[in-house]
Amino acid sequence: MDTGTHLVIGVALGGLATLDPVAASHPATLNSIMIGTIIGQQAPDFDTILKFKNNAKYIRNHRGITHSMPAVLLWSLLITGVIYFFSPDANITHLWGWTLIAVILHVFVDIFNAYGTQALRPFTKKWVALGIINTFDPFIFFIHIAGFIIWRFGGQPGIIFVIIYLILIGYYLIRWYTQHRVKQAVKHKIPDATRIIISPTMRYNRWHLAVENKTQFFVAKAYNYDINILDVFEKKPIPDLPLIHKAKEDENIAAFLSFSPLYRWEVTEYNDHSEVRFIDLRYRSKDYYPFVAIVKLDEELNIISSYTGWIFSEDKLMKKLELT
Repeated sequence: MDTGTHLVIGVALGGLATLDPVAASHPATLNSIMIGTIIGQQAPDFDTILKFKNNAKYIRNHRGITHSMPAVLLWSLLITGVIYFFSPDANITHLWGWTLIAVILHVFVDIFNAYGTQALRPFTKKWVALGIINTFDPFIFFIHIAGFIIWRFGGQPGIIFVIIYLILIGYYLIRWYTQHRVKQAVKHKIPDATRIIISPTMRYNRWHLAVENKTQFFVAKAYNYDINILDVFEKKPIPDLPLIHKAKEDENIAAFLSFSPLYRWEVTEYNDHSEVRFIDLRYRSKDYYPFVAIVKLDEELNIISSYTGWIFSEDKLMKKLELT
């Protein structure tokens, strides 16, 4: 989820903690829990700092090890230890318990996005991405805001957020069912589909689709359960060429290939260099595919420049390559 949604969930968990008899009867503990749940909801995304390094590091690691099972435990212990150092009167057991819930819930809700997480590490590095809830879901965000308003005007926060989270459980189930119906509609439209990747949008009844069968890639969108195919690409095996092998050694290309499950490739020859491009088919936006990896190589297969990331015009992409 986005940072704002994680923030409101952290505050809501602090409100839920008022149902904890120990926290409710001990202000220092309750205040510490509120801090712990807010930080706990943000902590796994501290790897966003990798953006300052480069996109390749960010793509390879964001929502990776920081969202893993060992990291969940380590985050909760670290946050609890720091807060307890400054607030030794707090009940450390209850502080840790609520902070742990916050960190677990952060990773759990991220699983429902199209981006996903490596939440099952260290058992597997597979990305778990259910594609049911958009990274920013207006309903989830604003139902929390409504809860805060009721709280502000005297409502009991524990009861408020118990009701809200029961509603959200129902909302997730409805979204799961809707996605299931969309998948059925795709199978009806493309009966021989071997893989279907469904990405939600901020609009409840609109979905992005990337589909493949044995010979083609399909890029489509769904409105309710009506499937509209936007692009069709022939599947071509990546050639076994020195040019390709050299391109794959580049960290930007390697990062892209480690993350993207469905992409096509292009090789373009120029007078003095070659260009290898990989294009993720999940993120079509206004006739453009903004998530790419590209590398330029000279005639001796030395890498001149490369780039990976989200960029929304060819001109900007070329400028990025000139800067590397």
